[in-house]
This record gives sequence, structure tokens and C-alpha cells, in this order.
Amino acid sequence: MAARTEQITVELSLPSERLDTYLRSQFPAVSRGTIQRLMEEGHIRVNGQPAKPTQHPRAGDRIEVYWPEARPAEAQPEEIPLDILFEDKDLLVLNKPPGLVVHPAAGHEEHTLVNALLHHCAGELSGIGGVARPGIVHRLDKETSGCLVVAKNDAAHLSLAEQFAGRTLEKVYHAIVCGRVPRESGEIRAAIARHPTHRKRMAVTDGSGRESWTSYRVLERLEEATLLEALLHTGRTHQIRVHFQHLGYPVAGDATYGARQNKRLIELTGYSAPRQMLHAWKLSFLHPCKEKKVSFEAPWPEDFQTALATLRKRAVK
Repeated sequence: MAARTEQITVELSLPSERLDTYLRSQFPAVSRGTIQRLMEEGHIRVNGQPAKPTQHPRAGDRIEVYWPEARPAEAQPEEIPLDILFEDKDLLVLNKPPGLVVHPAAGHEEHTLVNALLHHCAGELSGIGGVARPGIVHRLDKETSGCLVVAKNDAAHLSLAEQFAGRTLEKVYHAIVCGRVPRESGEIRAAIARHPTHRKRMAVTDGSGRESWTSYRVLERLEEATLLEALLHTGRTHQIRVHFQHLGYPVAGDATYGARQNKRLIELTGYSAPRQMLHAWKLSFLHPCKEKKVSFEAPWPEDFQTALATLRKRAVK
């Protein structure tokens, strides 16, 4: 991505909003961490002065953002097999296996999806995500499997990021949850925020968090468990895991958000899930260049099928 400068004029004062949060809303393809780094490097100025993350946007402010030329990715290409569902010159959709980390981070600098993409795409990845996340428009947790779309150029990245931010994509998950969910379908509307004491966890709050909305329907009733289809209307961190824990039916195998119920599932059935049984089954969106809706479905991985087979056998005893 070549270096460029963009200018924004703030139309409305936002005394309760930080500047980095405001800019995140203006550039949905860019993480807040990247925006903060640009500020630290002096690449964002307000009315000609270096910007600070905590200052507040005021009506009439002229914001200038300098996007430096993308540096070569620091992660190294690795020949890791990919289960590709679709690929063209603009994007790639793959079925991510459980256990694969999406992008390099502390403790996971190698053997990530980014390493695999750098090898497979050989320089054809959007630079908007920065050196650590080339082509990455969204993410799945390490232990979550399923559909994930990757941008191969900046135009595709921007279009997909706008669709994620505007909630126009369709994201459908399949989950095996602990317990017998009584209703055939339902909705969970509960705000999610960072856990007040466990900073690596999220939690349903009393309304101080971000609006979060999940709808679901029962696909199959299993022994002491339920197979659900969940539709994400918002995209909060750990949303499905947190929402179903809040409902009282955490995802099977999720030690972070359902240790007690998972222990009971093991005691009652003898089945111990090897990871959180959550699978991004379907992803639908508007193709960024062909201007038509495309839809992809990822088949269940082997461990998910094994979980279903095991809990089905026990259900008919």
C-alpha cells in the first residue's frame, strides 16, 4: 500500500468520546492499536498539532492522517496446508481448523494463519491490517473453526471492513452447548464489556458495555447437550461464548466461560470436549468487486462430528 494522506473535518463535537475511538469508527478496517501507534509516531494531527488518543473531537477540527507505506511483513511465510473454500484475485475464504492462531502475537509468533497466507498468497495481501495482520479483516478464536475471509488487496479490505462494521454480513455459527436448552429459538440481547477483574475475559454487564445481539435456534437435542445454530447480529469479542454462558448453557469444552457446566457434562455423559465446540458454519457477504452476494459454508471438522456422534449415541440409550 503506497503512502497517502487523508483529511477529515469533525462535524459534531463529541465530548464523551476519545479521539482514537472516533477515528476507529471513521476507519473501520484499522485497529485502534494501529491508530494509537500512528499517533505515537506523529502521523495524526489535529489542526496542525500532534494528536493524543484521549483528546475529544470538536466540531470544526481538521484531522490529518498520514498512512505510511506498508512495511514488509515481519512474520515469515510458512508452508501450512489451508482448506480453501473459494479464492479469486480479490479475496480468499477458508475453513480454519481448530487450534490455528489467526495472527502472530506474544507466545504465537510462528505457525499462524498469517504465516500460511504469506506463503500461499506470495505478496498478494492487503496491507491495511499492518505488518502483523496482512489481509486479515476479522478473526476467529484459536479454538474456533470455520469460515474466515481474507482480503488480497486494499479495495477488498475496505469493502469487507465496512460490511463488518455496518453489520451487513451474515455470520452463522454452529455450537454444541452444555445442557438442554428449553426453547426452540430465542434472542440474547445483553451488553458485553471487559470483565471487571479478569482482564482477558469478557462479561455481560448491566448496560455499560457495548450492545450485543445473538439469535439462535435448536438444531438437535443431544444427551445433556444441545446443538444450536446462532446468528450474530453484532460482532463482540467472545460474543457467542459469553452470551450462552449468560443464558446458562455455555459452549461445550469452553473452560473459560463454562468450567462448572462442562464438568457436569463429563460426569453425566463421560464425554470431554477437546476444545470449545464452536464452528463458524456460514459466511455471506457482498463480493467487494463483483457487487453480488456470495455465500460459503464450511463443513464441520472431525472433532465436532465426533462430539455429535458421541452425544447422539448416549441420547438414545
